[in-house]
Amino acid sequence: RLLVVFVLNGIAASIPATLVLFFIEDVVRRPDLAAVFLVAYFAAGAAGLPLWVWLSRRIGKGQAWFAAMIVSIVAFVWAFLLGPDSAAAYLAICILSGLGLGADLALPPSILADVIDADEARGAGRNEGAYFGLWSLATKMNLALAAGIALPMLQGFGYAPRAENSPQALFVLAAVYALLPGVLKAMAREALFASPFFRRN
Repeated sequence: RLLVVFVLNGIAASIPATLVLFFIEDVVRRPDLAAVFLVAYFAAGAAGLPLWVWLSRRIGKGQAWFAAMIVSIVAFVWAFLLGPDSAAAYLAICILSGLGLGADLALPPSILADVIDADEARGAGRNEGAYFGLWSLATKMNLALAAGIALPMLQGFGYAPRAENSPQALFVLAAVYALLPGVLKAMAREALFASPFFRRN
């Protein structure tokens, strides 16, 4: 059940990672600021790590991850509304979604460690190698699935990088970059809420 949440959430995060440079160049139209946007995203992710760890100790790991997904969904939906000359707004989105990244980095592996401990408590032994091997495979699969879903969709609607694209093609780029991850994040959030990892008091 944790793997279901992880895969849905991972594909949602990997689709924007696959399309980010296309989005910056053809929707925001500020390729000169691509490095700034990316640095802001990863810096916010690093800065958010201690915040999510602290919050998980206060309200539980599942609840903290759930809250981070809501933050990411808000950022993704906002990105869909952007257009040219929206560099400042996109920078804010990079920071907001970067904060969500911090939770994705810190909390799922910690929950996985709890699953391993629960196995041991039930007398099933410790199976770290099997669990982390499957986890690593799922991480790579998320990236492959993201590219396999997003790029053919864009090609099917006539989008081409570094070309003169129609308004329809740019609309599809914005939708696949922003709305599709939001939908997948919402599915991951619901799967997490229905799982035993979301502690209910």
